[in-house]
Amino acid sequence: MQICGIDDAGRGSMLGPLVIAGILTDKKNLRKLSSLGVKDSKKLSPKLREFFYKKIIELVDDYYITKISPKSIDASVRKHHLNNLEAKYMAKVVSKLNPDISYVDSCDVNPGRFGKEISALSDNHKIKSYHHADSRFVVVSAASILAKVTRDKAIEKLRKNHNLGSGYPSDSVTVKFVTKYYKKNKVMPSFVRKSWKPVQRILGNN
Repeated sequence: MQICGIDDAGRGSMLGPLVIAGILTDKKNLRKLSSLGVKDSKKLSPKLREFFYKKIIELVDDYYITKISPKSIDASVRKHHLNNLEAKYMAKVVSKLNPDISYVDSCDVNPGRFGKEISALSDNHKIKSYHHADSRFVVVSAASILAKVTRDKAIEKLRKNHNLGSGYPSDSVTVKFVTKYYKKNKVMPSFVRKSWKPVQRILGNN
């Protein structure tokens, strides 16, 4: 029985990609993931996430990681289709890994609806969609680690040239960076999500 776990990273960020990651493993390997100490990426330090990333890749049968660009995110947000965009990319992961069953972390207020959408987009694969799946199922926790490490690396790359903080609206370093950049250049950098409310406010205030 091949099981897939899927999660995202960077959904609430003002900048950088939204990362979707999926892992495929045999049901009998789930215990190995648990005994390794794999848990929701939010409960792990960056160092531990890096450690688990390597271990997970060695242990699982297959994995697939995909990034959604700020440009695609903006196009979807304008149509109020962000959940649909995420469902599409999660379906892409399912189709790629072709499991018997997939557990996904739902970004929709209605997990059942979100699961049905992914199923319809992935040739009727069996999908189990839940809120907080990343802390409920080790297979989703493992996917959350892959997504988070990939997202952190993407931000790290941007940080080489810019002092942009974590990328989240709650981070004053990020807000300051976006505000200053726009004031100086009269244009937003391509890695900033222009449809995000805090970014819209900066555009409006200047």
